[in-house]
Amino acid sequence: MLKNLMRGLVPLALILSPLAAPSPAVSAGVGVVLLPDALAELPEATEDPTGFRPAAFPHWNAGLDAADGCDTRSEVLLAEAVDAPGTGADCALTGGRWTSYYDGQSVTDPTTLRVDHLVPLAEAWESGASGWTQERRERFANDQGATATLVAVTARSQRAKGDRDPAEWVPSDAGQYCRYVGEWISTKLRWGLSVDKDEMEALKLFADGPCEETVVLRSTPRS
Repeated sequence: MLKNLMRGLVPLALILSPLAAPSPAVSAGVGVVLLPDALAELPEATEDPTGFRPAAFPHWNAGLDAADGCDTRSEVLLAEAVDAPGTGADCALTGGRWTSYYDGQSVTDPTTLRVDHLVPLAEAWESGASGWTQERRERFANDQGATATLVAVTARSQRAKGDRDPAEWVPSDAGQYCRYVGEWISTKLRWGLSVDKDEMEALKLFADGPCEETVVLRSTPRS
């Protein structure tokens, strides 16, 4: 499917986002590369949506600590909180504060947040995950080994994004374009996923323009 929104969306990004995202802190075992070089590592392939169903990616599981009573979603909310929420029975969260980076909104009610797969499950399926084992798809869907894979955002911004890739959608907060594109590429590299032609063209516009100096983290998931 041709992604016609790219033609209007990306030129706007080039105007509104002249600065690259700041370099993130780097953990042991994580490499860094500039965005154009990272993009060059991604294979290009035709996407195939045949057979996709969300249940093919079991989530949310017991998370990093099976003894804490919190599933992956709750653990991500706890990790991304600007002000820590209270935790009750069965990891019920109350209070706290978050910033939804897709739209810049400050949120104080955890029930209104969604933990989004930055690379949507449907996109992952079409980009290579259809050939994975169920166990690997579960690890992708609950991946907390890289901060880019899962992100706490407003329900509104998650709905706006849906299953679309950067050829069709980037965050409404223009200051986050380079972060988003860099984390998209980082996640696809981490999990060995491909990009389709229109997606690659859109990413190249960012790589050759405002995001040329953006640092991308390169890592691999644990087996």
